[in-house]
Amino acid sequence: MQIPPLTDRRELVCDVLIVGGGTAGTMAALTAARHGANVLLLEKAHVRHSGALAMGMDGVNNAVVPGKASPEDYVADITVANDGIVNQRTVYETATRGFEMVQRLEGYGVKFEKDEHGDYAVRKVHRSGSYVLPMPEGRDVKKVLYRTLRARDVRSKVTISNRVMPVRVLTVDGRAVGAVGFDTRTGEFVTISAGAVVLAAGACGRLGLPASGYLYGTYENPTNAGDGYAMAYHAGAELSGIECFQINPLIKDYNGPACAYVANPFGGYQVNSEGNRFVDCDYWSGQMMAEVKRELDSARGPIYLKLSHLPDATIREIEGILHTTERPTRGTFHEGRGTDYRTGDIEMHISEIGLCSGHSASGVWVDEHAATTVPGLYAAGDMALVPHNYMIGAFVYGDIAGEHASVFARGATHPELPADQIEAAHELIYRPLRNLDGPPQPQVEYKLRRFVNDYLQPPKAQSYLTLGVEAFDRMKADIAAMGGQTPHELMRCAEVTFIRDCAEMAARASLRRTESRWGLYHQRADWPARDDADWFCHLNLYRGAAGAMEFRTRPVAPYIVPVRGFVRPDGVADVAAPELVGAWGAR
Repeated sequence: MQIPPLTDRRELVCDVLIVGGGTAGTMAALTAARHGANVLLLEKAHVRHSGALAMGMDGVNNAVVPGKASPEDYVADITVANDGIVNQRTVYETATRGFEMVQRLEGYGVKFEKDEHGDYAVRKVHRSGSYVLPMPEGRDVKKVLYRTLRARDVRSKVTISNRVMPVRVLTVDGRAVGAVGFDTRTGEFVTISAGAVVLAAGACGRLGLPASGYLYGTYENPTNAGDGYAMAYHAGAELSGIECFQINPLIKDYNGPACAYVANPFGGYQVNSEGNRFVDCDYWSGQMMAEVKRELDSARGPIYLKLSHLPDATIREIEGILHTTERPTRGTFHEGRGTDYRTGDIEMHISEIGLCSGHSASGVWVDEHAATTVPGLYAAGDMALVPHNYMIGAFVYGDIAGEHASVFARGATHPELPADQIEAAHELIYRPLRNLDGPPQPQVEYKLRRFVNDYLQPPKAQSYLTLGVEAFDRMKADIAAMGGQTPHELMRCAEVTFIRDCAEMAARASLRRTESRWGLYHQRADWPARDDADWFCHLNLYRGAAGAMEFRTRPVAPYIVPVRGFVRPDGVADVAAPELVGAWGAR
């Protein structure tokens, strides 16, 4: 293809621009439309089958159902899992609005498991409350959402632009005013003028390199390459907890989760090679992952998922979920390996590192209104910093972002879009077309992510992290030399720039926090102890005025929910928040 001139472009205008058509983005679009905004939803693939819900979901990890758990218990659980470094107000929104969201999804046609009495069949995995709610037909979630999005009353307000990939959020006087990108099928240059922008582009799942060496064999959806993290950073927004990696237990040689939220509530559990359980709590956290890594590295490894003690009817129920939803190739994998849950234990391993707030605590800094530090810019889902937020949290914050972005957009002007930012984005997008003999994207990406594994994989150390920063800086030259010929290759090349940005952020943030915290997520071999005196705080990074990465610390906000047995090391007292605490009962 030919490089289009800067002036030859598709120009779009909307009230609310939403980047990403997955869990959070779809809900943001539905809610913004409900509030009267003209919405433009951009998706680099196709909304019908995009995002982490592309193949459905096996269940809800954080449903706070009345009579089964309380919002206060849930907030306390997440606070402890995050070593106390959490803005409880953000988590409390998920806790208090999650059940309402479950009911809203049911109204759309999503089905959740009920018991013989018609009550929600929640199960326990977390430390205290029961929040796990299976979805017997979870494979149809995306289909249901897409059908709702295409309903006649919604279509009048929501325009979907599939196959359009933004690469930068545009700003004027520090405010988000739109975005710039291109069509991943035709290569057409695209600019969007918007009153407000919602980033809902998912996790940075394509950061570390899987043990298989396959670029797209990642735990997270591999199309989630850190697009939103990089766009927020270049727009001037703060990101937080980027040193707190996401690491997960996997089925060995298969990029699917090890069933903690499916098999364990039915009675399955993890054992070492001696047949003994080795984790005190199956709740996914850095502490659990540290125990998993310790067992794998010991003479008691490898580790296994044990289901063979369960009745056949229970195993069939587990298979009905695991082999049809989210990772529907799992049954084929076991068949090819000759493994069966009934006759033997299933070997497990550990995933590559990534960035994700949905399963960990690394994302774009937002408040309880989904607002970032850049006026007019909102974030939701796995890329927005609401720790351990999972699917229901993504829906809740998509809802919140859609509401508040639509309100902001009503009073927003549409200034002339910044020519210099548009020109820079044009260069980023089409540069590979000038390098037809340059190294192809798969080779450059493999090299980049190999460096991520070499220098960032926990346990971390200053010497390795410093080498990582140097390597990621050198990679700028390799990325600038990448060659591509088709719009699809341009998309993959742009994704590599996002991965590099996220790698540098992860390395520099890990260097800055000179302590160990969150178990394996930020384990420093050279700073093995937790330092509450200096580091009981949020570490935020942002792009400074000169273009360099800078840092600031933010204090942990006063808790609105007391956490039994946990004493804040900074001595800050809890506060009463009557507008939040107790409000759930009236919902």
